[in-house]
Amino acid sequence: MSDLESEYQLEYFHENGFIRRECSECGAAFWTRDEERETCGEPPCEEYGFIDNPGFDEAYTLEEMREVFLSFFEEHGHERIEPYPVAANRWRDDVLLTQASIYDFQPLVTSGKTPPPANPLTISQPCIRMQDIDNVGKTGRHTMAFEMMAHHAFNAKEEVGDKYAYSGEVYWKNETVKYCDELFESLGADLEEIVYIEDPWVGGGNAGPAIEVIYRGAELATLVFMSLEQDPDGEYELKDGNTYSEMDTYIVDTGYGLERWTWMSQGTPTVYEAVYPDMIAFLKENAEIDLSEEEEELVHRAAKLAGHMDIDEAEDMETARDNIADKLGVSTTRLVELMEPLETIYAISDHCRTMAYMFGDGIVPSNVGTGYLARMVLRRTKRLVDDVGVDAPLDELVDMQAKRLSYQNRDTIRDIVRTEVEKYRETLERGGRQVRRLADEYASRGEPIPLEEVIELYDSHGIQPDTVEQIAQEKGADVEIPDDFYSLVAARHGGQQAFEEADGRHTDDRIADLPNTDKLYYEDQDRTEFEAVVLDVIKRDPADEDGDVTYDVVLDQTMFYPEGGGQPADTGTLSTDDATVEVTHVEEVEGVILHRTDENPGKGEFVRGQIDAVRRARLMRHHTATHIIGHATREVLGDHIRQAGAQKGTASSRLDVTHYDRISRDEIKRIERVANELVTDNFSVKQEWIHRNDAQEKHGFDLFQGGIPPGKEIRLIHVAEDVQACAGTHVGRTGDIGAIKILSTERVQDGVERLTFAAGDAAIEATQRTEDALYQAAEILDVSPPEVPETAERFFTEWKERGKRIDDLQEQLAEARASGGADGEEVELDGTVAVVQRIDADMDELRATANALVEEGKVAVLGSGRDGATFVVAVPDGVPVNAGEVVGDLAGKVGGGGGGPPDFAQGGGPDASKLDDALEEAPEVLRAKLDA
Repeated sequence: MSDLESEYQLEYFHENGFIRRECSECGAAFWTRDEERETCGEPPCEEYGFIDNPGFDEAYTLEEMREVFLSFFEEHGHERIEPYPVAANRWRDDVLLTQASIYDFQPLVTSGKTPPPANPLTISQPCIRMQDIDNVGKTGRHTMAFEMMAHHAFNAKEEVGDKYAYSGEVYWKNETVKYCDELFESLGADLEEIVYIEDPWVGGGNAGPAIEVIYRGAELATLVFMSLEQDPDGEYELKDGNTYSEMDTYIVDTGYGLERWTWMSQGTPTVYEAVYPDMIAFLKENAEIDLSEEEEELVHRAAKLAGHMDIDEAEDMETARDNIADKLGVSTTRLVELMEPLETIYAISDHCRTMAYMFGDGIVPSNVGTGYLARMVLRRTKRLVDDVGVDAPLDELVDMQAKRLSYQNRDTIRDIVRTEVEKYRETLERGGRQVRRLADEYASRGEPIPLEEVIELYDSHGIQPDTVEQIAQEKGADVEIPDDFYSLVAARHGGQQAFEEADGRHTDDRIADLPNTDKLYYEDQDRTEFEAVVLDVIKRDPADEDGDVTYDVVLDQTMFYPEGGGQPADTGTLSTDDATVEVTHVEEVEGVILHRTDENPGKGEFVRGQIDAVRRARLMRHHTATHIIGHATREVLGDHIRQAGAQKGTASSRLDVTHYDRISRDEIKRIERVANELVTDNFSVKQEWIHRNDAQEKHGFDLFQGGIPPGKEIRLIHVAEDVQACAGTHVGRTGDIGAIKILSTERVQDGVERLTFAAGDAAIEATQRTEDALYQAAEILDVSPPEVPETAERFFTEWKERGKRIDDLQEQLAEARASGGADGEEVELDGTVAVVQRIDADMDELRATANALVEEGKVAVLGSGRDGATFVVAVPDGVPVNAGEVVGDLAGKVGGGGGGPPDFAQGGGPDASKLDDALEEAPEVLRAKLDA
């Protein structure tokens, strides 16, 4: 078994005066030009050495440093690529957020299935790492939102020929380290101070040697050489305990932190002053944080030690803070008073930038996926803003960052934030009551509140952990909140698959040996008849739900559309000269189309296929209408609208879209108007096969509304200005749809709205059904159809008023009974009167009478024989009788049960014949409970 030590013996190191050392503090192996160096240079082995001592000749802004980097690599033969969105699930289905530049090229490019957009290339990719959320503000260097500047080269071994979408070597390790050195040198860095630490990388089933680049205490870059894949028989055993073997492809995957490089050039106390100078100045002034010269000097000294506050490295935050205070010669209390408000402002600045990226790229707050992560950041930021005393609206703070990032949808971003803040306020009011109940429960048990309960409170109600701590303390309950609480919450939602795994499909080995089926439906989508040869017939095992044997028939070519992209499969028949078999379902497996049939047509037979033409036409209209409805919804509601799911049908279809608010009736009518204008304009519906990279460059990632198609070539459907990658069948012109009618809207989950609609003759049928219902209502109400709403409103108002009048009369009757208007026994209970009374009324009357008696200071024990035997017991404050226990005893005497809280309870049983006997025993039951 081998490790990767030999992989770091680079010619570049040996030819340029580097020596290999091991860190005297942590033991890490590193390369340096400095023969005197003993440590690796990375905190906590060393302190930051560039604060007030910038590492470059000039100070750069974020924008300037980005341009320096990209221009450098352009001058060295790399093509500049525009950054991708921060929502990685826009082009891949295995992750949620973009956490590194290499995410842009996974999985299709890194696997070699498709070529990269350029090779080599350079990019500055916005990223979000939720796992860093608890470190933001404290360490001086962590940002949750950041840009990863990078250069990438995609290589494949020569001997594999044209197996992959790229071949040969562009460059590898020596050239990568040389580029890094030359970039430092171009900025005026002292090359003697640069350290290259050996740190093998593993992740997602791949691995390779990697180098961390340290300069004056800051990690400025990581150079990853992705060349290994997990293999149980591999020769390399790495730090994750798995074994790996070499891949045919090998990829240069670098990451240069834009924020760190900018910080290095300025030498500010923390990265936040370098990245967010204007916002920090605004927040300091708004929160009235004004440091004296002495305090500024202490902040500078503390900043150089802030690396010790890393949650991932420190034993705990309190100990880390104590150690820093000792080194500074101040009390921990003094250090906390000075640093916490600043750390909060730093975190607010970073979190607002994170939200600007998220909302600017179309993420909508919700309870799942990227939407949940966005909501978590927003709620945490709102709490931080309130804690530090900033009175500026949160939407204004987020807009500062959105403006700096040049987003064009700033009005929508502000609207999202305002809406979400209001939702949060309402949720907190409900959640606070639940926290108090939970704290009471665990305090009574003498047990601490479990961390899972605290996380669930945050998940469900947005209750911050310090609020739980405060309420728990008031109630006498214990709770322990870990320093990395928010990272744990993020991991709960961000580490899962972005989408559910596809259902299991046919895996018959015979399919792998069959040629891909020729798809005739792309040549002529209106054609419904064809001829083909049966290449194979596979008997399905097990049988279908009814126990009938079915077959998967493979043809050399087909007009049958297989289920996919939310469009159901075509149905129809396959006929030979001797028989006709029914096609009930169609699916595609690895390019082979399987036709589910009720009988075996015979392998090698010549067949005539007939598609159900009416069904196909309706599906084509509805699928094209789905594109149109999506486009119209974006036109009316905004560019943040994304497809969250779709299902096409013959009678109606549905489209789920991401949206932060309910869709109003007025908005529905506007969407319908825009959609039907596209229909009446009779645009041509065009299909185009195009290279994936060209499509993405021209149209962006909104192409993939309906999912992420595989392959180098993808099929685009153009409907007026709307362009989507889509494999479905469509009408030739929008006028062929006929009409589009939105039937209903509903919220299927927080942040996702469902539009159900019908197209063509299905829209007419749906409209007629609605009109039928309207006319029936008009006939029942004996009015004309236009008068139905007004008449219904009048009837409803009168019904409510009648109900209120009934309630008033019941209360009056209850008061009369309570005042002696009905027979009942009065029992003396240690200075309190109890009324035991039979009232054969419904439960509402019993409750009203009991409440009236309690208001007079009396205990109420009431029974009714209207439906079985029913009891209500109510007890005024201060009377030591438990209503729930009394009801339980009485209900047991009539063959039932019941209970409730000590002040009000109800119950009963089926044996009404024993009601009077039970009420006669009620005084003794009351006295027994009182004595107890």
